[in-house]
Amino acid sequence: MLRMGPQLLTPSPAPDADGFIRRCLGSPPPALWRCCFGRRRAVRPAFRRAGRSPTAVLTPERAAEREMSGGGMEREYDAIVIGSGIGGLVAATQLAAKGAKVLVLEKYVIPGGSSGYYERDGFTFDVGSSVMFGFSDKGNLNLITQALEAVGHKMQVIPDPTTVHFHLPGELSVRVHRGYNEFIAELINKFPHEKEGIHQFYNECWKIFNALNSLELKSLEEPLYLFGQFFKKPLECLTLAYYLPQNAGDVARKFIKDPQLLSFIDAECFIVSTVNALQTPMINASMVLCDRHFGGINYPIGGVGGIAKALANGLVDKGSNILYKSNVTSILLNNGKAVGVRLSDGREFFATTVISNATRWDTFGKLVKMDDLPEEEKNFQRIYVKAPSFLSIHMGVKATVLPPDTDCHHFILEDDWANLEKPYGSIFLSIPTVLDSSLAPEGHHILHIFTTSCIEDWKGLGSKDYEKKKELVADKIISRLETELFPGLKSSIVLKEVGTPKTHRRFLARDNGTYGPMPRKVPKGLLGMPFNTTAIDGLYCVGDSCFPGQGVIAVAFSGIMCAHRVAADIGLEKRSPILDAALLRFLGWLRTIA
Repeated sequence: MLRMGPQLLTPSPAPDADGFIRRCLGSPPPALWRCCFGRRRAVRPAFRRAGRSPTAVLTPERAAEREMSGGGMEREYDAIVIGSGIGGLVAATQLAAKGAKVLVLEKYVIPGGSSGYYERDGFTFDVGSSVMFGFSDKGNLNLITQALEAVGHKMQVIPDPTTVHFHLPGELSVRVHRGYNEFIAELINKFPHEKEGIHQFYNECWKIFNALNSLELKSLEEPLYLFGQFFKKPLECLTLAYYLPQNAGDVARKFIKDPQLLSFIDAECFIVSTVNALQTPMINASMVLCDRHFGGINYPIGGVGGIAKALANGLVDKGSNILYKSNVTSILLNNGKAVGVRLSDGREFFATTVISNATRWDTFGKLVKMDDLPEEEKNFQRIYVKAPSFLSIHMGVKATVLPPDTDCHHFILEDDWANLEKPYGSIFLSIPTVLDSSLAPEGHHILHIFTTSCIEDWKGLGSKDYEKKKELVADKIISRLETELFPGLKSSIVLKEVGTPKTHRRFLARDNGTYGPMPRKVPKGLLGMPFNTTAIDGLYCVGDSCFPGQGVIAVAFSGIMCAHRVAADIGLEKRSPILDAALLRFLGWLRTIA
């Protein structure tokens, strides 16, 4: 069951839906839930003091309060945001904080997308990753903290002493400690002959991270901002420009020769990008490989879903709107310009700008009705393919099966490095109850298991065969964890939900369940990755198929950049139309040579 404020929603049967998200969504809410939050009466902030659990944005009580106060749906906005993933919510809240009138349209009854949550039998599960970057109280890359503060919210977090514990071929076990020196010491202990190379590679990462962390992060498509930052921090800007076309694997190979250590760096990058180091942009790798030590991994009390709920509450507090059970089926164009959206029930809403938090494949394959793709999107699809989706297993287990010193996050690749990128080859495991025991009933833990899986593996199956295959594949994954980490794991399971790429496609509205783009071949760093603007005037994209790519910190960065570019275009920030046109042409040219 999914708790929405004080009321419990009981889901109706959905035989063709996978269990764990079926409980999250339930049956369609009454008409009252389809009302929008008006702007005439402020809603009292529901989540301002650190330590309070964020309330759901759309409770019947809050909806009724707005409805009875005369708050009707406004049809014209400065910006409409399609989807309430972290990228979309950060863009929306940043714009609202600048004074824009924003409408977020979310297909389901809670915000967050793959950073959402669901509840079942006393367990609170994160839908997606539990590894939270960008939550510190220092620097400029604490983007989640900044996004919450922009709308007057704050969350209590629990520091994670170990980012991830690697269990790798050849019985290689490496803990990535929160303390950088501890991590480096452990890695050198495993590879003493590569001491100098280890320091040199990770120092390169720090060089990039420190350059990024010194800058005020805004849109790279806004020339006044770029020139301003260049004059303030020329060396830092030149550093980033130098590394923009480079990949982590190439940089690592300048300093490191040991094949096993290079494979370890592949595993480090795989967590970031679902590809090996040779295909992972150096800037992306550096953001993650350093921020885990600078700001650290910090888990929000109450679960990851609280981030989206707090952002959505903050959006409403700023006078903007969020509407649930609102399935956008098309983006409306007028003389080639995006002017609004149409929902599946026929309603239409209009805005000066439209921001799509859908993937670029969904945006230009489904939402934009065009006879031919814009040339820029053809170029994007020439360079990138859809990254694979995941098989996800959410389990509640008896606490006695876990040793007392168990880490929160684990990456398991038992036998052969060649299996790293193969479907079901490697396993990522999160146990968030190691940090926050309130997520499970007393005496229990949560295990959230991810492994890559392609939707092609799940096509053409009847209902019974589909369910049978889910159980068979999940059982093999659980058996591997039982052998490698937790003897007796199977007998300790009290709750299990399995999701496939079809689950992610259906409920997260992601084409083939993909979690972002993956380069077709070795890329030129981030040169080929599109930013927020598109070839259609007034239409912007945000999320993991935009620069800088996948991951919570990356999509939050995308949201901040998008909000700044949109704010300039609607007159809330300074802009220079002549310089804008020149910069956008230059960036478009760069993408063609990637």
